[in-house]
Amino acid sequence: MSSEAKRRIGLIQMRMSDDPNANLEKAIRRLREAAERGAEVICLPELFQTRYFCQTEDAARFDLAEAVPGPTTEHLEAVAAELDVVVIASLFEQRARGLFHNTAAVIDCGAGYIGKYRKMHIPDDPLYYEKFYFTPGDLGFRAWNTSWGNFGVLICWDQWYPEAARLTALQGADILFYPTAIGWHPGEKAELGEVQREAWITTQRAHAIANGCYVVSVNRLGFEPTDPADSEAESAGRGIEFWGSSFVAAPDGSIVVQAPTDKEGVLVVEVELGAIDTARTGWPFLRDRRVDAYEGLTERFLDQE
Repeated sequence: MSSEAKRRIGLIQMRMSDDPNANLEKAIRRLREAAERGAEVICLPELFQTRYFCQTEDAARFDLAEAVPGPTTEHLEAVAAELDVVVIASLFEQRARGLFHNTAAVIDCGAGYIGKYRKMHIPDDPLYYEKFYFTPGDLGFRAWNTSWGNFGVLICWDQWYPEAARLTALQGADILFYPTAIGWHPGEKAELGEVQREAWITTQRAHAIANGCYVVSVNRLGFEPTDPADSEAESAGRGIEFWGSSFVAAPDGSIVVQAPTDKEGVLVVEVELGAIDTARTGWPFLRDRRVDAYEGLTERFLDQE
């Protein structure tokens, strides 16, 4: 198989501190490490510049937001050009006064910043109060033809929705990237933790199978307190324990590589794009779709009255 039919993917699983500048510097060091190991397309975790501030509703946190493109994308453009890589970076975007998004910027080594995806599905669960901060995305589902291939980007809560994966894959994406921030409520971990983590992995493996493409999920790691000033938060379980487990799923659903639940690290893996052709001809789900019969998917619920 020709070298053009292969891509080297980098996943950066990292802990975040309370210092955005330190987190950016750390991310850039990890980008360099991934590039040194041959990565061509590198994905960072969701909202990598900050702790996961959505555990509480705090208007002061809006000060963390910035324009996209803006200062951070400018830094990453220089790094991407130097390293000859594509970077996927999840950022807290301020679009206008009082208008904010959870946004992933796509930065191409050859062209710089080439576009962004705004998170479409916004959760509102205990310790995941994202609806307070983020307006739902309005750019639709996106795929980009970059210097290193055609990729789609979605963000965290989007990964539970087969419609999002399908619409992105239908735009020609060979790989779906999901910058992610997901973990355990410590009080639930003993009883529900492994089931929750396996459900998260399984649904994304299903996206890979159903669409005949690669899926890359890049999670953050470590315990983050609900209140950063709470010195006893971890021992008392007041926060979220992000479970890492960043992974790549192949078009047949198999796990190509996976990070542990308790260690930072940079994963670099070579993927065979020819496996997409094999999967889509052997399991021709795209061929056999009944596009004439799916009108109901645009309804909230199909009431039988």
